Amino acid sequence: MKENINTALLVLITLMVGYGTFFKEDSKIVYNQGRGAQANMAQPASTPISQPAQNQNFDQDFTAQTTINNAQDQGNIQSTNPPTSVAFAETNHDFGTIKQDTENTKVFTFKNTGDKPLLIESARGSCGCTVPNYPKQPIPPGQSGEIEVVYSPGKQKGLQTKSVTIIANTEPRTTVLQIKADVEEV
Repeated sequence: MKENINTALLVLITLMVGYGTFFKEDSKIVYNQGRGAQANMAQPASTPISQPAQNQNFDQDFTAQTTINNAQDQGNIQSTNPPTSVAFAETNHDFGTIKQDTENTKVFTFKNTGDKPLLIESARGSCGCTVPNYPKQPIPPGQSGEIEVVYSPGKQKGLQTKSVTIIANTEPRTTVLQIKADVEEV
């Protein structure tokens, strides 16, 4: 009897994890002209990592261009928000040598270079060790914002490259930020 209950619980947990991984939808912000932001549902997107954009000095009027490689997903994801453009001061960061079990934070600064409000619909790390925090409110044209990325390598070791995929009402819709680190074993 106890064995049957354990088996049933294992099957239930497997089904719940499978549902959460493959079928659950993520929320996004949708801009309705004249009405502000409201919640809507969209399917999650997986994005291949593209070539990193060249780092630019932030003092150079936001001339950095983001590098995107999302042609196959763009057809599946349609934005109902008016398109705008964004420029990041840098899209790559190298933490250098860090230790296992540490928290390492990088703040990526960006500017809305378009003429419509910038709405970041989602920001996802490539794994659970890379956690982004992004503005949920619209960024007006000409204004700046920040995306904080916390990298916690845990027991990883050696050279690591992680990414954060940002989906927004920009053209193209996806921007990839990359972080690197050489993790020393403690």
